Amino acid sequence: MSTDPDILDTPTDADRSDDFQTDRRAARPDIELCSVVVDYEDGPDRRTVYPDGLSSVERMSTWLTADDDAFVDLESAR
Repeated sequence: MSTDPDILDTPTDADRSDDFQTDRRAARPDIELCSVVVDYEDGPDRRTVYPDGLSSVERMSTWLTADDDAFVDLESAR
């Protein structure tokens, strides 16, 4: 089951993933994302992605960080 409160999950047979259905809420707003890259001399550069417009307190629990080379340009991936 999803932990995203905006996805409505339908229980399924674990061996039949084609039965899994999710419905997104139609009223869900678009989310603008920001990113910051931190350069490290002794390791891979790291990129942190977070929603725009959050307070610093809200941002502390709403982010994702990974090696910068794990990200691809959206236009080049289409």
